[in-house]
This record gives sequence, C-alpha cells and structure tokens, in this order.
Amino acid sequence: MDAQDGQENPGGSGRTGPVLHIVVVGFHHKKGCQVEFSYPPLIPEEGHDSNVLPEEWKYLPFLALPDGAHNFQEDTVFFHLPPRSGERRTVYGVSCYRQIEAKTLKVRQADVTRETVQKSVCVLSQLPLYGLLQAKLQLITHAYFEEKDFSQISILKELYEHMNGSLGGSSLEGSQLFLGLSPRDLVLQFRHKVLILFKLILLEKKVLFYVSPVNRLVGALMTVLSLFPGMIEHGLTDSSHYRSRQSIAEGGEAPVVFSSHDSSPASSQISSPKDNETEIGQDSFVEPRKPEVSTTDHEDTNGSIEHLRPPSHTSPESVESDWETLDPSILEECITAEEEDVWNVGPGPCELLTTDTISSGSVPITVQPQSKTGQTVFTPGLVSGLEEDKYGMPLAIFTKGYLCLPYMALQQHHLLSDVSIRGFVAGATNILFRQQKHLSDAIVEVEDARISIHDPELRKILNPTTADLRFIDHLVKHVTENRDDVFLDGTGWEGGDEWIRAQFALYLHSLLSASAQPENEKVLADYGSAFIAMWKITHNYRVWNSNKHPALAEVHPR
Repeated sequence: MDAQDGQENPGGSGRTGPVLHIVVVGFHHKKGCQVEFSYPPLIPEEGHDSNVLPEEWKYLPFLALPDGAHNFQEDTVFFHLPPRSGERRTVYGVSCYRQIEAKTLKVRQADVTRETVQKSVCVLSQLPLYGLLQAKLQLITHAYFEEKDFSQISILKELYEHMNGSLGGSSLEGSQLFLGLSPRDLVLQFRHKVLILFKLILLEKKVLFYVSPVNRLVGALMTVLSLFPGMIEHGLTDSSHYRSRQSIAEGGEAPVVFSSHDSSPASSQISSPKDNETEIGQDSFVEPRKPEVSTTDHEDTNGSIEHLRPPSHTSPESVESDWETLDPSILEECITAEEEDVWNVGPGPCELLTTDTISSGSVPITVQPQSKTGQTVFTPGLVSGLEEDKYGMPLAIFTKGYLCLPYMALQQHHLLSDVSIRGFVAGATNILFRQQKHLSDAIVEVEDARISIHDPELRKILNPTTADLRFIDHLVKHVTENRDDVFLDGTGWEGGDEWIRAQFALYLHSLLSASAQPENEKVLADYGSAFIAMWKITHNYRVWNSNKHPALAEVHPR
C-alpha cells in the first residue's frame, strides 16, 4: 500500500499525505463532547477553533472521547468515520484520551469549571495505520498535556506536518500496519475459540465485542481482523458507509433516543429479552458434537445495497446531569445460571486437546509458510472494488452494508437495528449494547474470552470439526509452549504474530480451494459441510467466486 495514494489535504499546507486532520475534542460541562480545535479546519470557512462539524462526521466527538472516559486517566480509541461528500473511502481515526486535574493548569480558561479536564487528541487518516499513528500520537498528547496550557496549539500543527512528511511517499510494510496488533496475545487469551471468531466473520454475522477500557476493545477486535489476509491493508475502505438516524426513523422504525455521552445508559425502559443463547466459556471443555448438515434453505439477505447517504443533521448534545446521575445497574441482567445454556468449545486456559481426541498419528492440517521473495502485489478487483492479491484477498466482507466499527459510541446505537445494514463487527464499552442481545448474532466478552451465540442452528454450524480442532490445537501448542525461536524466511518466528497470520491465511486459502470441489465430501467435512453451505450464500463468497483465481490451483484443499 502506497501512501502516495493520499489526496491533497484541505485547508492546510497543501501537502499530500495520509493524514487529513489533527483534532482536539474536549468535554464541556454544559455542551458535552465537542470539537475544540482542528488542523486543517474540518470546515475551512469555519476556522481552526470552530465547534461546527461536517454532517457526515456528527459522531466524531463521541468516538474520540469515549463512554466512561472519566473512569480512566488515559485511553486509546480506534474508530471509523464515513466518507465525506464526494469521497468514497472510510476515514480511519485514532484518538488518545487523557484527563488531568484542573488545578494543575498554568492557564485556566473560563469554561473550565470542573475539578478535572478531559480531552482527546485524534488523527484522522486515509490509511489504516492504527498502531503506528497511536505510537506517535501518544507522545504528542503527553507533551500537549504537559504544557498545562491547551491554547498552545503549535505542537499539534507540527504533528500534522511531521506525520504527513514521515508517512507520505513510502511503501508501508506489514510491521507498520500491524504494530500493536498481536495474534499471539489473542490466541493466549481465546485459545481454540479464535477459529470460531474467524468463521463468524466469514459468515458476515452481527458480531459485537464488549470490554473496557477502549484500548483493550479495539486491540482485540482489530487483531481478529488482522488474521484475514489483506483485510487491514485493503479490506476496510467501504466499511463505514451507513445512513443517518433520521433516515431510519423515516422508514417507520422508531429509534431509541439517548442523551447521555457517558457510560450509563440514558433510558431505563429498554428491555433485554431472554435469548436462547450459548456462552463459549473459558473454564471447561466438552467434546464438540459432530456438525449436522442443515437442509434448510437460507434466506439470502446479502444482495447489493447502494452506497448509503451520509448523516443529515448535527450531533445531539450531552448534558452534565444526564450522565452523572444515571445508575448503570438499571440494565443489569437477571439471568440465573439455570437459564443459561453454556456451550464450551475448546479447552480452558490450562488444557489442550487430549491424545484421545487427536490421535498421535494425525498430522496437523497447517502448512509451513512459503518463503516470500517480494512484496504482495495488489490489483483492483473487478467486482469487489477492493485492491486484491492473486488469491482474491481480501474477501469483500466489509462492503455493501456490512460495517466494521472498532468502537461504537452510544449515540450510534440505532445502527444495530438499521434494516439497510446487513451485519457488523463492532466494539462497545457501554452495557446497553451487551444487553440488547436480539440486535446481534454473537457477543464476544473479551475480559472472559467468552462468545455468546444466540441461535442454536448457528451454534451447530460453528461447532469445530475434528480437522478444525487439529488445526487450532497445533497453533495453540506452538504459541503456548516454551520454544526456541525458529525463524522462517519472511514470516517471523514459529509461534509468533506473523507465523499465526500465515497459518490463518493458509487455512483460508485451503477453505476456498475446498469450496471449489463440491463433489469431494471428505474435504468439505473437514471444514463443516453446513458451514460451507452457509458461507457460499454470503456476499463475500459470491463476489470471490465471480472471478477466477488460478493461483489457488497450487493450494492443497486440506
């Protein structure tokens, strides 16, 4: 991916580069979250210190300064914004939040009436350089707060120039793209359940990640996406196209109205219906049942959806009394242990599959990564609109109304029930999202490495096959065992981050190869015949299957 693809930045120095704006968001005791500074100005005619937002970016303040921010001294947020009018691509946001005591300020402005000052400094970029931008931004945010005078904005202008100077005009490598995203840590926490997350997203289901603080949330979610070949680099450009709240209401569906910016929900009248759900727990293991092939016809809801209109009205304001007086226990669940159907897939934190489950003569289906002689070549996909490699990667998952929102603000809650959205992979820290189980297919509780799946049929389809278990057990063993570093050309050391990504790339390539051999029942059974049947009706598979990919001929389907 070449940073030279960036457009000329509006209102600034005219430099071409990936960074569009540096923005400061603060919490005002009467007005709530608001933009206090932007460089270049978000709206050129409004100036650097304007609070006015482009209509398409009305949620920016609530994304940059997250729910419950007052509970943490600092935090980091990754978020996605829809393209502005005339543009087509997702805008990638990285925000560093901090709070300090007001009494330590050298210059205390008149609107500082509270004991603490909460602000975020964020970068809006055309390239998905989450970890790299975070590393640079954290240093500048620290220096900005150390000034103890928030009118000193020269450091922010210098940050804009520096980022575009250092990131523009050079080819970006994987080590930069994946900085801070560790599949090794993900496997250590979720173990065998990582493969279930992978398959859930392949099926384009509604997947909600939940944990606090935000940096843990977005780190886990984006690390899962980094397991999909080419996804971070080229697969998210169409991932945040959504309609405004007003257009949903016009369609006859009454959205829930919130006035709170903080961690407590703003309404106590939201019920949490009891779902027939499954929790994939962390502590025990039961032998998974053999997947059953479903003969039920699946309704195809993954047809083409037009690009969605940008939001058409300004942001709701937050009021201090709203979020300070609400009781977060209002929406706490009242589900007893007897009411929960707990489905444990994969061993717990200290268990691996026993030799009874996997015979000693079995060979893991993983293949050692091949040596890389050069950079992967990407060309425009004729159907997907994404930059693709010779295997058709990345898959067109996050297109045509399937959203990727690493962090969702409470004000975006209505998106979960928007009928024009096919599905989502989204992250939330507010309990409201977790309570509204009927709006998602699966809830991933990162803290406990727990995956709650509501539909029993989906549960069966995602039940790991023996071959799946053999694959993931091989991977888990390499990550958890203390081994000498074994360096593999171009893929890092065995059991490390790049090695794990290579294994999932090979798994996906093999799965695609198997899907092209419908007469080979043995191969299909390795991945789950019902799973492949459901996957074949998804938008991403149909787009992939509409083109020929000769490179897959060299991939063994098992």
